[in-house]
Amino acid sequence: MENPDIEVCTYFDQFDRKGQEAALPPGVYTLQDLRAFGREKGWCPYFLARHMINFANVVVYNYQYLLDPKVSGIISRELERESIVVFDEAHNIDNVCIEALSVNVRQQTIDGAHRNLARLNTTIERFKATDAERLREEYRRLVDGLAQRGNLPASDAWLANPALPSDILQEAVPGNIRRAEHFLAFLRRFLAYLQTRLNTTRVESEGPLAFLHALQAATGIESKSLQLCYDRLQSLLLTLQVAEVDEMGYLQCVCDLATLVGTYTRGFAIIIEPFDERQPQLADPVLQLSCLDASLAIRPTFERFQSVIITSGTLSPIDLYPRLLNFQPVCIRSFTMSLSRDCLCPLVVTRGSDQLPLSTRFDMRSDPGVVRNYGRLLVDMAACVPDGIVCFFVSYAYMDGIVNSWNDMGILKEVMEHKLVFIETQDVVETTLALDNYRRACDCGRGGVFFSIARGKVAEGIDFDRHYGRLVIMFGVPFQYTLSRILRARLEYLRETFQIQENDFLTFDAIRQAAQCVGRVIRSKSDYGIMIFADKRYNRHDKRSKLPGWILSQLPDAHLNLSTDMAVHIAREFLRRMAQPFDRAASRGGATATLLSEADVAVMAASMGTAG
Repeated sequence: MENPDIEVCTYFDQFDRKGQEAALPPGVYTLQDLRAFGREKGWCPYFLARHMINFANVVVYNYQYLLDPKVSGIISRELERESIVVFDEAHNIDNVCIEALSVNVRQQTIDGAHRNLARLNTTIERFKATDAERLREEYRRLVDGLAQRGNLPASDAWLANPALPSDILQEAVPGNIRRAEHFLAFLRRFLAYLQTRLNTTRVESEGPLAFLHALQAATGIESKSLQLCYDRLQSLLLTLQVAEVDEMGYLQCVCDLATLVGTYTRGFAIIIEPFDERQPQLADPVLQLSCLDASLAIRPTFERFQSVIITSGTLSPIDLYPRLLNFQPVCIRSFTMSLSRDCLCPLVVTRGSDQLPLSTRFDMRSDPGVVRNYGRLLVDMAACVPDGIVCFFVSYAYMDGIVNSWNDMGILKEVMEHKLVFIETQDVVETTLALDNYRRACDCGRGGVFFSIARGKVAEGIDFDRHYGRLVIMFGVPFQYTLSRILRARLEYLRETFQIQENDFLTFDAIRQAAQCVGRVIRSKSDYGIMIFADKRYNRHDKRSKLPGWILSQLPDAHLNLSTDMAVHIAREFLRRMAQPFDRAASRGGATATLLSEADVAVMAASMGTAG
């Protein structure tokens, strides 16, 4: 019998009454279309979309719906084995896999989990007084083995187990967490142990096995109970009919940590830091369960589906991805970009007009000569390039420092004589406003310069097509923060497990981020733009060779090892060439055709079949 005191959603109830009859007419639906249709019919658009996934020909959604086991277990579980899975823009797919299986616990997480436990305890006491049979029924189910995937009461309100399906115990729930009150006491002991670990004054790093041994010695908690922690919590929340899922997020995070650390003995590291090294004066303890092996999250996708395609315009060097994701590819292909004219102009600028080298290496980045030459490069380019210029820096700290120095030198004032300046910040609202004003400045002819960060939101998701991005400058090589303990643990794991050397991975990661940044400037065959790699290290073959083929094909030797004045001269010649009349119709047929015909596709398919 349903509890009348619990508020229900009329949209879901109306959708649920329709059952299998609830369907979308044929067509293509965006999120806005689904909302409008749901409002018209009185149906919940979320559950309608979930229902229609099983009937759709094409489904477009985020990586997490397949890679994160907490989400994929309920969203994608009914997709057929014959489905073709395409990971587009997959240059960062290894990082997405790692994030899907990593958990951070801070002081506010533990405090919030204690509040969640207090609320659950109150609810249990109320149920004991009003509906004790419901709790006894749950206990009987747990004795029979509720931990098996699929045996929990079916409800779309709860996330699935954070561990991968093949790694979940197919056994009965241990006796010490079957009763609701015993499970809460178990969680309190686990939280108390996490609290003691967070109270450390020094950095600690260990593997899951060492963590489990210390946990058992201190509290008597065994790994089997931890493995089933997340499923046990979901069962309890369902039994107690807790409707506010979001408010239980802290406790779910702790149970997520418990399940993962109890399930996996390899491919993870537990790192406890009492403060951020970059701000040691601020106490901010954090316990990080960091996944080190990207192949763990993507393995179920490879095993479940017959055809998985990983593709991106910046998937380079392409041969490293099978090693990172630990799979044997059936086919590897790299295609050049088909262009009707040379509309890309990549340049490697290694020195200023005074011949001093340019680099963001740690021992050079604060040199006044380097800062001044970077500023002169921007001023000279702003004077000759029309419309929008996008500049990417290696970090927020470096951008703040160099922009302040440019302001003191009067360089920003010179830039603003030609274009307005806009800056990405860590605040999403401010950045959105800056982007909007930048586009308005480009639209009205005033022109703009947008300062952004490699690995930031703008570098990953915003297109600067047409006049919004006629030039992009990559200031430096965007290496990761190499003193990060999580990065060091991952590098050690890659070296020992996959024989990937530290320098190879760091260079690969930095160059793919640089390629992603400069790729923002060209978004169609009729577009054109200049790409400047402003660092002497790009002139080295081991760095430059890792750029995507479509950039290297447009990078002749004459565009290497340039000074600022040489780069300005080449940019002017390129822009003069692009300003000539261009016959767009010619790109659709004839000798300069850039679109594939059916015959072209048939020839490619035949050659790939022969190669296979």
